[in-house]
Amino acid sequence: MHILLSNDDGYLAEGLVALANALTSVAEISVVAPDKNRSAASNSLTLEMPLRAYQADNGFIKVDGTPTDCVHLAITGLLEKEPEMVIAGINHGANLGDDVIYSGTVAAATEGRFLGLPAMAISLASTEEPGHFETAALVAVTLLKQLIENPLPQDTLLNVNVPDVAIKDLKGYQATRLGQRHKAEAVIKNRDPRGRAIYWVGPPGVEQDAGPGTDFYAVNRGYVSVTPLQIDLTRFESLNSIRKWLPVENHS
Repeated sequence: MHILLSNDDGYLAEGLVALANALTSVAEISVVAPDKNRSAASNSLTLEMPLRAYQADNGFIKVDGTPTDCVHLAITGLLEKEPEMVIAGINHGANLGDDVIYSGTVAAATEGRFLGLPAMAISLASTEEPGHFETAALVAVTLLKQLIENPLPQDTLLNVNVPDVAIKDLKGYQATRLGQRHKAEAVIKNRDPRGRAIYWVGPPGVEQDAGPGTDFYAVNRGYVSVTPLQIDLTRFESLNSIRKWLPVENHS
């Protein structure tokens, strides 16, 4: 199997290197990743300027764009051989609940799914500097083997969060749904050396919906959280109610 790897922490990130080293033993890999940290880039594409791709000293391809740019380029012409799957990570920190909306790692996997490939995003859930990348790398290999035997539905990608513990301390795996955070904390206002106002985006909100069955609950108890995500964001249960109040006349 030929697998495309990407991330949002940049081509030199420890998590990406650990993932590549682990998967090399079980698959052919190509790595196309941002040339610098692009965390929280979400699904943004660069449209108003050209993108440049370079072969880095570590053998990876670095792109001066977003994670979505990297995957899009790789699949639509950058690589000589098209990949059969996209794996994004290992992210330096969790992507739980609402985090998936902003995450560049999840966005890289999403772009793979948009372009017709099975995809997985994997993150090391740590509030401090992540340490056990080898655990998340082994989890990635384990899940890859399972996915080969049990392929994903065409409209599904997996969001995986791994507790930052040694592999021997991992409790197991749980299929989960996304939890939810409280709203983000207030921006932090300051001034630059010239007296102009500047703002730092505040930390994400704390856990709100984090009970049994959620990704928060699983990771907090030492389990790998495996959440299937769908790209279709339609809220189908609201369609009928909207149909009832939409105007029926054509005002043109």
